[in-house]
Parts: sequence; structure tokens; C-alpha cells
Amino acid sequence: MREQWEHFIAGKAVAPSGGQYLDSTNPTNGEHVTRIAAGDAADANAAVAAAKAAAAQWRAVPAMDRARLIIDIGRAVRANVDELAELEGLETGKPAFQRPMEVEGSARYFEFYGGLVHTLGGETLVQDPSVHSYTVREPFGVVGIITPWNAPLNQAARGIAPALAAGNTIVAKPSEFTSTTTLRLAEIASEVGLPDGVLNVVTGTGPEAGAAIVEHPEVRKLAFTGSLRAGKEIGQVAADRILPLTLELGGKSPNLVFADADMSKAIPGALRGFVGNAGQVCSAGTRLLVEKSVHDDFVAALSQAAAGVKPGQMMGPMITQAQYEKVQEYFAIAKDEGAVAAAGGTLPEEPELEGGYFIPPTIYTGVRNDMRIAQEEIFGPVASVIPFSDEEEAIAIANDSQYGLVAGLWTQDISRAHRVAARLEAGQVFINEWLSGTVEHPFGGYKQSGYGREKGIEALHHYTQLKSITVRL
Repeated sequence: MREQWEHFIAGKAVAPSGGQYLDSTNPTNGEHVTRIAAGDAADANAAVAAAKAAAAQWRAVPAMDRARLIIDIGRAVRANVDELAELEGLETGKPAFQRPMEVEGSARYFEFYGGLVHTLGGETLVQDPSVHSYTVREPFGVVGIITPWNAPLNQAARGIAPALAAGNTIVAKPSEFTSTTTLRLAEIASEVGLPDGVLNVVTGTGPEAGAAIVEHPEVRKLAFTGSLRAGKEIGQVAADRILPLTLELGGKSPNLVFADADMSKAIPGALRGFVGNAGQVCSAGTRLLVEKSVHDDFVAALSQAAAGVKPGQMMGPMITQAQYEKVQEYFAIAKDEGAVAAAGGTLPEEPELEGGYFIPPTIYTGVRNDMRIAQEEIFGPVASVIPFSDEEEAIAIANDSQYGLVAGLWTQDISRAHRVAARLEAGQVFINEWLSGTVEHPFGGYKQSGYGREKGIEALHHYTQLKSITVRL
């Protein structure tokens, strides 16, 4: 690991204008990892200027050449899997088996969107023989992409790849806690031939570096993934600027288990739904709605399965100290609300985990949907089990949330599966599985979970402006 990382602007490392740096630490043991440039408005301005200067050149690159270059970035990401996996592990603490999968998923974004460059054609609009009308999709110009700390490389690739494919130039701002993989991604892109200034990375905090990107008049489109609170603040600034947004915010996703479900699949699926990435996933299935007739047996089996998920081996830590402390606060809230911990609910006692931000898989029973632990996003490996009597009650409980990012259901009744899926208020619904969607599947929320879509061809369109042209013949 390098001792220090600078911004990446106009194809080269650039020291922060204020000369300040932030410490990055390893959440598995609290040890110092590296230093990250602490950016401010001056750094953001320099990055936006570089992106604007490169915009005309990048937009003019022939589609075949742009597609080939974006695909080459994906191949280079895969070729650097060991280095990127190590960086990801040092800053996030993710277990060794998970890190290469993060890199592989990131590479696929570039390969997928590189292959979609040629789909950006318009349509011919039929009027009358004396008029020829057609539409074209054009890039915005400079795009800002602000990403969170829970999946830094994957989240960066998810926004950068379609934005590049659409012909935009980019100023990216990763979380100050997990910046190195995004910086290295920009270097890799430059190494394979991406022109200087097309992809720039400014590091630092949200109030200093992030806000400057959001407020900059030359940033014409913004994609943000993060908390509901931060999304609302960004939305207010964007409203004043009439700035197009893609917002992917929080979730409190319901996962419905009906009595006829195949429990050999529903139990491990439900477990993956809330312990994957140590629960630090906005789409985690943390509200487990279970039909009353199988509730007790399901909880017993799920708790037994959860006991086999060992923090530090199969599950990483909370990535930040603040998140570690937040989950512990919810342990106290759950106790005050009268919930019962069927599993977890306390910190692990293993000596080898001391000094790390580890939380064991936690399952609460005796939960009502109006409790805070059922309504508020905890962002840790914590599930609330809520019983229901019938299909109507299950749907009512599932939709009784300010969020609407993901939902799931487990049943062997195919009619019920489609019937319930149609009524769940969520941008993505899984039936007899959880979060198997890949880069091809559009992803985004209803209600307070945000708007716009990441992934799929829909994301590519979100990074374009539609123009109609009419010619009198």
C-alpha cells in the first residue's frame, strides 16, 4: 500500500490544494492503512475544469473506438484483480473470498456498457411526407458521481461505466473511508488509453469535496448513492440548480416467507439477505415477514444457520467506527422496544476480533412493524422477524415503510408469487431468491429509496439527454 494517495485530475496525481490529508484505517483491527488527499472546492474546481476541457474530444470519439476502450478498461480491471482486491480488503475489511468477486463485478460493468455504446441511436418520428423528424441521445457533458463506503469499487464502476459509454466526462468522489480502489481504477483507465480529463477523482469529505461538486455550475448531471439524509440535502441543492439526479438511497427491504416455501432454500436465502457484506447493503432483506404457522420453526432454523456465520471469517466488520457504534445503539433500542434477540444482539467475545468493528448476525423476534428497528435502516447484519396471518396482511406490512428499494418472497405457489410481486412497492422484487440480479437488471427505488435507475440499459439512458430534430423537406 502506498503511504499517500493524491487526487487524480487530468490524467495525473495532484496534491490537495490545502495540503491536508485524511487517515484511512483498517476496520478489522483499527490499524493505519494510508493517507488520502483531503479535497476542497479548489480541488473540485480543478477536476471539473479538466473534465470540461476533455468533454468535446471524448464526445467526438467514434462509437466503435469508445466501446473498445471501455471494454479494455474492464479487461484491465480483471487483470489487476489481486491488487484491487488487496486495496478493497485493507480499507473495508471484507473477507478474502469476497474481494475478487467485487473486482469481477466491477469489470463486468465496463464490458456490459462498452457493448451497449451502439444502442444509443434515436428514433424516426412519423409526421407527413414534407417533414422529417428524429431523436438523438446526447451526453450531458460533465457528470458528478458520488459513491459510499460499503462497496467502493463496485459502486464506482456502476456509475462510471455507463456515464463514459454515453459520452460524458466525469468527476468522481468516493467516500473518504474507502477511496483507494476508485483512484486506482482511474489510473488503470488512463493506462489503457482513456484520454486525460475524461475520468477525474477528487477525494475528501462530503461537506468539503462532495458539496463543491454538487454545487458546481458546470456539473450537468449527478449520481449519488448513500444515506437518505444526504440524498435529501443533495436534492435541495439540485432543485435550486435544476440539476438532473440519480439517487439511490436507503432501504428497509421486506422478505416474505410463506408457509409453503421450500425452507431448504428460504432459510439460507433469508440469511444471505441480511448478512451479505455484513448487512452493509441498502438492499439488505432486514424485515423478515414470516407466516405465523411456520414462524417459530423458521426462526429456530434461521438462528441455527446464523450461528455458523463467523465474523472475521465469513463476514467482515462494520467499515467505519461510526457505523459500528450506530448498530450498537440499535441493540439498545431493540431492547427498549421489547424485541427479543433470538441470535446475536451483543458484541462478539472472540479475542481475535478485538480491535475490529465486528457485529455478529442478529435476529430479533417479538417485533412489530411500527418499532424503530423495523422502520429505520440499521445498515448492519440485523434482521427483524415479523409474523403475518395471510397474504393481505403480509402485503400491507411489507408496503408500510418509507422505503421501497427491494422486496422478496418465498412460495411454491406460482400464482401467489406473481400476484404478490405485482403489489409490492419496490423497484426490484425477487421470488425464491435474494439479490441475484446482475449488471443487466435495472436497480433503483420507490418512495424514499430514491429515483432514477442504476444498472441495465436504463442507466445508460439516464446519462443522456434526448433531443428531437425536425427538418422541413
